[in-house]
Amino acid sequence: MRGNRIGFKLGLAIMSLFLVVLLSLGVMIDRMFSSFYYREMRTQAMELASHFTAMAESGDTTNELMMGSFAEFTDVSIFNISRDGNVELHSGLHDAADRTFIQDEDLEHIFAGADSSFVYSDPVGHRYFVTAQPIKQGTSIISALYVMSSMENMDQTLAAVRDILLLAGVSAFVLALLITLVIARILSRPLVQMQKATRKIAAGELETRLTISSNDEIGSLAGAINDLAVDLQRFRDTRQEFLANISHELRTPVTYLQGYAKVVRDGLYETEEEQQLYLNIIHQEAHRIQHLVDDLFELAKMEEGQIPLHIGPVDFSGIAGQAVRKLELTARDKGIRLLFNVSGAAAPIPGDAKRMEQIVMNILENAVRYTDEGEVRVLLQYDSDKVSFIVEDTGIGIPEEELPFVFERFYRVEKSRSRQYGGTGLGLSIVHKLAGLLGGTVSISSKPGAGTKCEVVFEKTDKTQKAELVR
Repeated sequence: MRGNRIGFKLGLAIMSLFLVVLLSLGVMIDRMFSSFYYREMRTQAMELASHFTAMAESGDTTNELMMGSFAEFTDVSIFNISRDGNVELHSGLHDAADRTFIQDEDLEHIFAGADSSFVYSDPVGHRYFVTAQPIKQGTSIISALYVMSSMENMDQTLAAVRDILLLAGVSAFVLALLITLVIARILSRPLVQMQKATRKIAAGELETRLTISSNDEIGSLAGAINDLAVDLQRFRDTRQEFLANISHELRTPVTYLQGYAKVVRDGLYETEEEQQLYLNIIHQEAHRIQHLVDDLFELAKMEEGQIPLHIGPVDFSGIAGQAVRKLELTARDKGIRLLFNVSGAAAPIPGDAKRMEQIVMNILENAVRYTDEGEVRVLLQYDSDKVSFIVEDTGIGIPEEELPFVFERFYRVEKSRSRQYGGTGLGLSIVHKLAGLLGGTVSISSKPGAGTKCEVVFEKTDKTQKAELVR
């Protein structure tokens, strides 16, 4: 998996888990077979020893001959040990001189009436299952009968089983390795694609998109990356538009300031009235620049949550009425009817009078600016638990696809930067931020060519956010 480290790690983890399971299963099966064969051999050896013991206790010499013959033709060896340790009877292939399997402790237990069984390996490495039982005559024990059953067949069977288990384990491991390589590559492919896509996005290729459409966490992550790319692209575009807007908005007043300041400085005017006109233009353009700088500064403080709020009872109807009167002249000059109406019983609400006036002025200025004919209707509606400030105009309207972005900073629906509409794209962003700080909500609905409706709602209970005062 060259160049696919996540796939390699995933495959390594899967194979490690599979190997642990495979080894555990192999050990368990081996022990299961070993235990099974051991129990079977122990049962057979005990039954054979009991049978031989019964034959020996009968005292019939014919039985002893039969025991000897049986041992000669099988893998069983028989030792009859007297109380003093002498071998009274031996039959079978095992060397009679090898008595290392006979221990004094075992003899004591056997002559005490107990049975004994154990596994014994002779000097050349052959393994035997040894069963010892006491031979009684009446109520007394006269000797101990040792029956040695060769474990060679059992060992060979277990070895064959282990070979089969090993072959099956190796085959399963190889097969699992191939399957894991394929699965790991399939599972890691989307992650690799996302890695490459995020690197491209980080390098500035914001048009990059992922085509992963699975209905799981990977698909959700891919969708989030696509959304991030869209947001970044939109932010880049709006930032570029904002810089172009600011450059345009600053270039014009600065040109006026430079030009008319030069006229006044060089005395290139004929009358005092002309001089006063030029000074008024300089003052207006300087005020325009100051207004732009103030908006930028205010928005920066809002973004940091450091704008000061002075909360108290506010006469919202008075603020709205005063704002309407301020804009009446501007509206009249454009031939627009500015209508104001208050519905319900007006009463003070908690808020910051200065910031609420800023909200009202920004919304009204936008409505008047983007309305060329018709009317702007202003409604202040008092309900039992809230106050709604509604402004409806008959202006150019906002396309439906633009509505989700109108509250973003630097965003402008009208992008021509013409002096007819002006603006920097900060007004509604400031309104949205201030309304949120004061516990209110802002909503906008619009249809192109039919006008726009903007509604700000404040609850009568104080839900303003605490803002830190910057000194």
